Amino acid sequence: MIKNIVFDFGGVIFDLAYEQAVESFRRIGLTDADQRLDCYHQRGIFEELESGRISMDAFREQLGQMCHRALTHDEVLGAWLGYVGGPVDLRRLDAIDDLRSRGYHTYLLSNTNPFVQSWAESADFCAYRRPLSSYMDKCYTSYEVGIMKPHEGIFRHMLNDVSLQPSETLFLDDSSANIAAAEQLGIHTLLVEKNSDWRAAVEERLSSLG
Repeated sequence: MIKNIVFDFGGVIFDLAYEQAVESFRRIGLTDADQRLDCYHQRGIFEELESGRISMDAFREQLGQMCHRALTHDEVLGAWLGYVGGPVDLRRLDAIDDLRSRGYHTYLLSNTNPFVQSWAESADFCAYRRPLSSYMDKCYTSYEVGIMKPHEGIFRHMLNDVSLQPSETLFLDDSSANIAAAEQLGIHTLLVEKNSDWRAAVEERLSSLG
């Protein structure tokens, strides 16, 4: 029986807009943004930020060097929020609330960074003026854990931290690599299409798992 439902963030809870993000970083001076950014797994200083190996200030300074000018915190935040492809779909948040009302425990497991997470934990996150954490029992982010999906370590950290049983846990993600990593640990999974309405698929998967 499933007791826990774990959600990816970008592409699952909010719509990811890769091309928009590229343009956002280009606007602040990163002319080769299309070569440095990725939809799923970042590289270089972007990966270092999302794995918690450099601070927000260090990232801002190094990004400024790439852009050949000093950048403000707000400029860098605005560039990262280019990944957010519009207002968060409230139907997804309502579905999470409904799952919690039915007794399921909900968790976030995301490759993300403190710039995006500062938005997620603010009243600006959604039209309900509720932060992301209000929909979750607990949030696990790559930059805080220090490990990025699909490394099994971030999954093991979550399982051990709150004593989740893999056989009682369902994980939603839009990355096949992340799904495969979860399955290796015995976690039930649901691969969802990026930016899709996954509500019916979740109900079908829960029904099939009993």
